[in-house]
Amino acid sequence: MANAINWFEIPAKDLNRACSFYSSVLGGDIHREEILGLKMGFLPHGKQEVGGALVEGDGYEPSQTGPLVYLNGGADLSGPLGKVEDAGGTIVLPKTKVSDEIGYIAIINDTEGNKIAFHSPQ
Repeated sequence: MANAINWFEIPAKDLNRACSFYSSVLGGDIHREEILGLKMGFLPHGKQEVGGALVEGDGYEPSQTGPLVYLNGGADLSGPLGKVEDAGGTIVLPKTKVSDEIGYIAIINDTEGNKIAFHSPQ
């Protein structure tokens, strides 16, 4: 098993708003589809990387208290973190060094009411 996680889903109240936020912050296109009655926006990822989606539908409620998902902040998370507030989110924990080995983290609230984190080596 290469990764403990192979897929994740971030709840959205308004998929269009969520896709706009994450597209702006992550700097990539979000492909949208409806699957099994759920509206989904697929976050950018490579074929060999763990992927995830934004999901609007029954049973998907944004949360500040559920599991904390860490998104890839690239080489330096200052890039995506610098776009959060302009895209409608808020910064809960600014860029913070964990250690030389682990790198940096930050925590945000997205436009949907989810608490999400970023990680980067720089």
